[in-house]
Amino acid sequence: MQKLYLIAFLIFSVSSAWSQDFEEKLYEDYQEYKEPEITNRRFKHALVTQLLDKHRDGIFKIQQVGESIEGRSLNLVSIGTGETQVFLWSQMHGDESTATMAIFDILNFFESAGFEAEKELLLSKLSIHFLPMLNPDGAEVFHRRNALGVDINRDALRLQSPESQTLKRIRDSLDADFGFNLHDQSRYYNAERTAKPATISFLATAYNYEKEINDVRARSMQLIVQMNKVLQNFAPGQVGRYNDDFEPRAFGDNIQKWGTSLMLIESGGFAGDREKQEIRKLNFVVILSALKSIASKSYEKEAISDYEKIPENDRMLFDLKLKNLNYELEGNSYILDLGINRNENAAEQENGFYYTASVEDQGDLSTSYGYEELDAQGLTLEFPKIYTDLIETEEALGQLNVSELLKQGYAYVRTSEELRTGSFSNFPLNMVSEDFQLRNILQPGISANFILRENGEVKFAIINGFLTEPAHAEKNILNSRNYN
Repeated sequence: MQKLYLIAFLIFSVSSAWSQDFEEKLYEDYQEYKEPEITNRRFKHALVTQLLDKHRDGIFKIQQVGESIEGRSLNLVSIGTGETQVFLWSQMHGDESTATMAIFDILNFFESAGFEAEKELLLSKLSIHFLPMLNPDGAEVFHRRNALGVDINRDALRLQSPESQTLKRIRDSLDADFGFNLHDQSRYYNAERTAKPATISFLATAYNYEKEINDVRARSMQLIVQMNKVLQNFAPGQVGRYNDDFEPRAFGDNIQKWGTSLMLIESGGFAGDREKQEIRKLNFVVILSALKSIASKSYEKEAISDYEKIPENDRMLFDLKLKNLNYELEGNSYILDLGINRNENAAEQENGFYYTASVEDQGDLSTSYGYEELDAQGLTLEFPKIYTDLIETEEALGQLNVSELLKQGYAYVRTSEELRTGSFSNFPLNMVSEDFQLRNILQPGISANFILRENGEVKFAIINGFLTEPAHAEKNILNSRNYN
C-alpha cells in the first residue's frame, strides 16, 4: 500500500512539474505565437475575417454560424477530436477585445511547431470551439452594446438579438461540457484591500438565486482555482473574483444552468499596459493551461473551498491619486486627497482614442490606490491661469515656452478657432477660445487641470490628468483638451 501511495505521489509530482514547465515555456515563448496583425485593442470585424482567412487552409474547421444585425459574419473555429466539448467566445461586448487578441494567438500556437505532446493531449481529449468577436457591430464603433442597443449578456432569456440566438444555438448544438465567457472589466478594479489591479478576475456563475453548487458549477470553481494558481506565477496578487449573485438574464448564469461548466474571465488593468498586450499574453497562457487541465482532468484535485479564498473584486483604483494636498477655501486651509481618472474617447488617430481626465473623488481616499501616486504633503493646490496673448498660428504656438508658462501657473492658452480643431490636441497645454471662462470650483466631475506649489514655486502641474514637472511636460502630457 505504501508503494502505491509513493507511485501516486511521484505521478502527481511529475504531472505538476510538467504543467508548470508548460505554462512557463508558453509565457517565455509567447512572441512566437503572438498575432502580429493585432497591435492594439481597437480593431474591427474586417481584420478578424482577414485573420480567419489566413487559417482556412490549415488544421481548423472554420464555418460561418450566424450574422450580426448589420450583416457581419459570426464564425466558429473548431479543432480537436476529443469527446469533451469546450466552447470559448469573446467580445460579446464590442469594446472588450483582449481575449479576441489572445484567441488568435492561440490559433497560431496550434499551427506552429513545438509542444507536440501537449497538443496531442489537447486535441485527442478535447473538441475546442472558438467564436471570436460575437458582437462585431459593437466592435466597429468600440461600444459595449450591439446595433440594437442591447447588452447581449442580458439577452439570454428573450434572445431578441441574432448574436444572442447564435450563441445559444451553438452552445446547445455542441452540448458543451465547458464554456469560457471572455470579457474585459474596468481597469479601476483592484484585488480586495490591496493596491494591486485585478488584472484577471474570475467568476463561476451561479445558476439560481440560492447560489447552490452542483457538479457542473463545482467543476467551474475547481478549474478557476487552478487557473488562479497559474496566474500567481506571472501576476502575483493581481487576481480577483466577481460577486456571484444570480442574474437571470445573463448568458453566463444560464449557460451554467443549462449544464455547461462556465468560467467567466475578465481582463482588467495592468500598470503600463493601457493597450492590454501583457494581459493578452496572460489570457493566452491561462486559457491554454485551462484547456490542458480539462484534458488531463488535473483540476479535479482542487478544493472547491479554495475558490472563496480568491480576493473579491473591489473598485478602489484611480489613474492618479494625490494625497495630503493643501487646499485653501474661504480663508481656511484643508487637507484633501484627489482621485483622478483618464477616460478614453474614440478618435481617428494611431491608438484610436484620446483622454479626457476628471476628478473622480476627493476627500479622505486613504482606502483607495492609484496606478500613479504622489504624496503631496507640503504642496498647495491652485487652479491654473489662462495665458492672455492670443495665439493665431502654428508657428506662434510652437514658439511658446511651455515649461516657463507652467512655472508661472498657466495651463491654458487662448488660440484662434483654426488651431482648436477637434476636442483634443497634442500640444501640452489646453487651448481655449478668446471668451473662455474658468470655473474654479473643486468638486468631483471637474476637468483635472491644477498647479501644485511648494513655498510659492510650481513643483508640479496636472494637465488633463497627467502629472508632470514643468520641464518634462512635452513628454508626460499625452494629450491636452480644446475648449470653446
